[in-house]
Amino acid sequence: MMQERRLAILQELEENGRVRVADLSARLNCSEVTIRSDIKNMDKEGLLRRTHGGAIRLDKGVERKYSAETIYRHTDRKKQIAACAYEYIEDRDTIIIDDASSSFYLALHIKHHPEKRLAVVTNSLLVGNELADARHVELYMIGGHVGGHLAATMGEAALQNMEQFHVDKGFIGIHSINFDVGLTSIATPQMQVKRAILKSAQEVYVLADSSKFGGGYVSVICPVNQVHKIITDSEIDKEYVRKAEHEQIPLVIAKQ
Repeated sequence: MMQERRLAILQELEENGRVRVADLSARLNCSEVTIRSDIKNMDKEGLLRRTHGGAIRLDKGVERKYSAETIYRHTDRKKQIAACAYEYIEDRDTIIIDDASSSFYLALHIKHHPEKRLAVVTNSLLVGNELADARHVELYMIGGHVGGHLAATMGEAALQNMEQFHVDKGFIGIHSINFDVGLTSIATPQMQVKRAILKSAQEVYVLADSSKFGGGYVSVICPVNQVHKIITDSEIDKEYVRKAEHEQIPLVIAKQ
């Protein structure tokens, strides 16, 4: 399976720093063409750096301690977005952060910047794990059934729990952005959580790297004009920037 091959490649990179196509082909019992295709796609996604005959590990300054590979995809872009989003947070704000990978990088940024004292509400076990020992953060975990690719609480219990919170600002990630349709999601449980955040927060900020614009969708969270800001990175296609300006969509481009 492709997913199993990709995880095996990432694991070997973590252990050895580099991989060779020929070695992976023999170990995983598949063709070198298949391995090269995997490496090429993973390079495009920012998970590794392709080299002649193999690949090397990317040292992004983020400890690889979680198995979900989406956390390590487009890390530079997500760090740009996180730093930009942090500028909209005031000292003593109460905020809610969802379980998206971009939201995880905002949590890391908060963790390493103790100058603002915050109350943080989250349904993400990963975010909770990073902020649990941050002295400048008062952490509240949303209860409920744990599931999803990025280990988070969801379902009816989580939604009921979220109704108890009213925060200054909410930060969410999305599957894609379609200016004509709205903010989109794949899985219904995650979509319900994001809609609950829209109700709980006075202002909602969408954290979306430039790969999220356009494309298909399954479920619509809300129209784009229902959020306070959409924060993306500097690699966004200029056509989307022009359209956002024309339609007065609140798009913010993070600095490199």
